[in-house]
Amino acid sequence: MPIQLVTTAAGLKAESALLLGAKHGVSQGLVPTMGALHEGHATLARTAVEQNDVVVASIFVNPLQFGDAVDLDRYPRTLDADLALLEEQGVDLAFVPSVEEVYPGGEPLVRITSGRLGDMWEGASRPGHFDGALTVVAKLLHYGMPAAGLPSGAAGSAGSAGPAGGGLPAYRAYFGQKDAQQLALVRRMVADLDFPVEIVGVPTVRAEDGLALSSRNRFLSDAERDAALVLSRALRLLEERANAHEPLGLDSALAMVESQPLVELDYFDVVDPGTLEPLAENCRETPFRGEGLALIAAKVGPVRLIDNLPLSS
Repeated sequence: MPIQLVTTAAGLKAESALLLGAKHGVSQGLVPTMGALHEGHATLARTAVEQNDVVVASIFVNPLQFGDAVDLDRYPRTLDADLALLEEQGVDLAFVPSVEEVYPGGEPLVRITSGRLGDMWEGASRPGHFDGALTVVAKLLHYGMPAAGLPSGAAGSAGSAGPAGGGLPAYRAYFGQKDAQQLALVRRMVADLDFPVEIVGVPTVRAEDGLALSSRNRFLSDAERDAALVLSRALRLLEERANAHEPLGLDSALAMVESQPLVELDYFDVVDPGTLEPLAENCRETPFRGEGLALIAAKVGPVRLIDNLPLSS
């Protein structure tokens, strides 16, 4: 079935309700994106299609999370290619709203605040970024919520996997592990503010050479792309040491990154996956135990890249 394009929140509610009713669906998935889609987004979409009866993907370049108007203008817009990619994965609805649809009357006077969790790492380097990101994610989660009023027998209780006597279908939203801090913040927001949605994290998709897929990679020169590979190599080094129950030796991994002249390191550390607080005792001389998340961010030439890798022993 060809993908349907909708541009208003009201249209999205109406079309998703029709599709759920026609399919006697019991689950709906949402894949929020900013467009310029690649195989990482395709993996998100395929995962959502495998797990839900109806899938909505949003494409919206959110001005609130850009601190620089130049960066906002530079962000690639590739709508036709994006719609083709989503259709290939089996997505039912593409929600492509205007800025005026999402923020009627201009920038919102009230926003979600990311709090202490959003002030560290990416938040420290990009003040206000996560407030803007969470604000639009909150709105998109509302827009993508399965509508009430479905035909009898077509709905299940929210969060369930099957009919439950007239409730709403199960509702899931899909985010990539590559944006690990954003994923942690969305999960915290959903838990703290009681959003009726299950947040599903999907593992990072990488190129064959190990570079994490990103819409920003297209701005790298050949030399810069080669230099950027040091980020994933440093993360893999920590993973190998964690798997071997060895001290992580973060300093030597840090030196590996800093030896690459085209890379300007912002941060590189190992943190608690839930709180994002540094796990200093696991990074130096003691064998690594438990769970951790290695985070890295750097500018490679003019392009800022982030990456991460879960660690366990």
